[in-house]
Amino acid sequence: MKIKDVMTPSPTVCVPGTTLAEAASMMLESDCGMLPVVSADALVGVVTDRDLYIALATRNRRASEMTVGEVARGPVWTCAPDDDVHVALATMKEHRIRRVPVTGFAGTVLGVVSVNDLLLAVGPKKQLPGGEVLETLKGICAHPHPTAHVSVA
Repeated sequence: MKIKDVMTPSPTVCVPGTTLAEAASMMLESDCGMLPVVSADALVGVVTDRDLYIALATRNRRASEMTVGEVARGPVWTCAPDDDVHVALATMKEHRIRRVPVTGFAGTVLGVVSVNDLLLAVGPKKQLPGGEVLETLKGICAHPHPTAHVSVA
């Protein structure tokens, strides 16, 4: 099964100058948790709902005063539309990410493949084994370090 068979095509994208308020509105409107960030039509980063939240919680600035370019993360791991879905699964597991931009010629964003897309491709009459997706989810969700236990008095 190829990435192009399961990806979400033509995702909503933003530019580095997009404000966090605009990005949040775009995510709400598009029902997504990640926006590819493009410059001159090429992928330069990604910004997630988590990135927005952490920036807003730690920088003591309004969402309308900060730009995506200030908080977008890199490096960006991508895949191609003709890659096998196992490439996306391996990338997600290795880098502990839930969404992978799908890029074409010169870094043009063609789509996004998410854990949700892959889960929907699992089934008795489908080509993707559920066990492999489950192992990827376990890898994504694994804690890389021991979590601190907080006592509530």
